[in-house]
Amino acid sequence: MELDELRIKIDEIDKRLVEDVRERMKVSAEIGRYKREQGIPVFDPKREREVLQKIVDLAGDPELSSYYRVLYSLLFELSRSYQNRLINDNDEELREIQHAIENTPKMFPKTARVACQGVEGAYSTIACEKLFKSPNIMYLGNFEGVFSSVENGLCDYGILPIENSTAGSVKKVYDLMLSHKFRIVRSTRIKVNHCLIARQGTEIKHIREIFSHEQAINQCREFLKELGSNVKITEVENTAVAASMVAQSGRDDVAAISSYRCAELYGLKCLEANIQDNGNNHTRFICISKNTEVYPGANKTSIMMVLNHRPGALYKMLARFYALDINVVKLESRPMPDRDFEFMFYFDIETSVYSEEFAQLIKELSDGAEEFYYLGSYNEVI
Repeated sequence: MELDELRIKIDEIDKRLVEDVRERMKVSAEIGRYKREQGIPVFDPKREREVLQKIVDLAGDPELSSYYRVLYSLLFELSRSYQNRLINDNDEELREIQHAIENTPKMFPKTARVACQGVEGAYSTIACEKLFKSPNIMYLGNFEGVFSSVENGLCDYGILPIENSTAGSVKKVYDLMLSHKFRIVRSTRIKVNHCLIARQGTEIKHIREIFSHEQAINQCREFLKELGSNVKITEVENTAVAASMVAQSGRDDVAAISSYRCAELYGLKCLEANIQDNGNNHTRFICISKNTEVYPGANKTSIMMVLNHRPGALYKMLARFYALDINVVKLESRPMPDRDFEFMFYFDIETSVYSEEFAQLIKELSDGAEEFYYLGSYNEVI
């Protein structure tokens, strides 16, 4: 047969499929209503396994059996999503979000007590000053301190680096999310230009040790290779701490990977500018608070979930986002302490907090996850 003839046959099959799927979804909705009346959970894994096996047996073609499994697993997920849309009354999380939308001030505060990790001159400081016009900054020694100061009410907000365009996610921050209660209320991106800075009179050929943060070191790997293997690389809390250590060291054989701002702040000189591997080097920071605050224009939401430890669990969860036409812009997984082979999944999604799709997603997610945590809805300051 010619290609046009084959496509006509496909069109005819698709027409029948659409009609059959429409009818199946109608029946699925009736089943959902019955389950609500009888107090029966929407998800019935035993029934789904039985139906899936029947489909594979009906196919009678071992070569296509795996395709049928994928197709019907997705169809089951869409059916459950549709049932939840019609019958799910579990909207406690949604009520909290709606309350925050109605009661959050219309303008983001210009001044506040803000926790940052490190010392004066850190990139967190730059991010903080981008979000707040007159912040009262409290510097903490580590990321744990930032989370705790916000959680305990010592600070109104906290600034934390979450990912870098070159070095990837800041895993220590993601790991700490497991043990703290917080909400994300804003995010921003900072252009990162790293410099090699040292005390006045120091020459680059005499450098024997370089201090910096792990992320900055990873972002400058090519430059560090050129210096040779005889230069010791020492990780410290952040780039501003590195600059401070060099300034106080009294040594002329040490340097720091830090910002030009830190060079000026600590009376150091720039031996080499823009030493990062990638010129388009940005770090994304989040601003956290203790309470749920949703400011006008929020179009990004962060959530985290523990999924059932079985094949296809993540695929099925992603199908829910796809069914609602919601874009997942970041997916991160981190192992959970004291749990064998279990992971916490972090999602950043793009959708307006005011949309019907967002409301439906929040209602549905608890159905497919062992644990579900809403982290906040916000917009990103460019």
